Amino acid sequence: MTAPNQLSWHRGGSGEPLVLLHGGAGTWRLWEPIIPLLEAHHDVLALTLAGHWGGASLPASGSAGIDALVDQAERDMEAQGFDTAHLAGGSLGAWVALELARRGRARSVVGIAPAGGWRRGSVDWLLLEWMYRAFRVGARLLARRPYAVAGRPRLRRLLLWHHFARPERMHPDYCAHMITGVARCSGLDDFIAWSRQNGGARDLERIRSPVLLAFPEHDRVLPRRRYGERIVDAIEHAEAVNLPGVGHVAMSDDPALVARTIIGFTSRHRAR
Repeated sequence: MTAPNQLSWHRGGSGEPLVLLHGGAGTWRLWEPIIPLLEAHHDVLALTLAGHWGGASLPASGSAGIDALVDQAERDMEAQGFDTAHLAGGSLGAWVALELARRGRARSVVGIAPAGGWRRGSVDWLLLEWMYRAFRVGARLLARRPYAVAGRPRLRRLLLWHHFARPERMHPDYCAHMITGVARCSGLDDFIAWSRQNGGARDLERIRSPVLLAFPEHDRVLPRRRYGERIVDAIEHAEAVNLPGVGHVAMSDDPALVARTIIGFTSRHRAR
């Protein structure tokens, strides 16, 4: 059995626009468990970031940084008729959402386990770079037969504990897609190289839209104390909450909790 086909975006539901942005090496389908809950309240657009499986290509490696991801996300929003929208992002997607907010594209932002909270050349960055390079090697091996892992709950637990608090509950198709997406993420190496040279997020204090930063309790990739507090400090008006019982990919571990968190915030900041 082969991994499922990839589409670059999903749109559905009704209400004020809400754009979903996934984490590094993922696709829009990382949001799949939560999308039906959000579509009852919003016109939901889930995008695949540039350089990721099914997404647009990144420019030359020297410019394959955060601005390239944000530029393409803006183009994708415009292609769907969204000038502004509520934004929700996980990990790298949260960083992209914050950059879109800095450009005036956000009605509100919910950033879950936000990336970008490291300094150039820091130990924090080196740990993260090593981790994702190891993930990439492992995913390329597993993607040859993704369902050999995806179909076995105990093996999912053994291999995916770092990103998920409950990988044994994951649907095999969802897991196989995730493994294949990491293996086929063509822009990951270039983005890592760019981040090594340029560091993390900057100028976040310029954001004026409402921001909620949500930190998973069991995040072993970007734990709040090591990576999140710099972002909290940079956006003085941001609200910060902890998400109990979930890992880095919180929308998979507890879709209802993450949906309530997003809808609760967007409902407080509806367009007048």
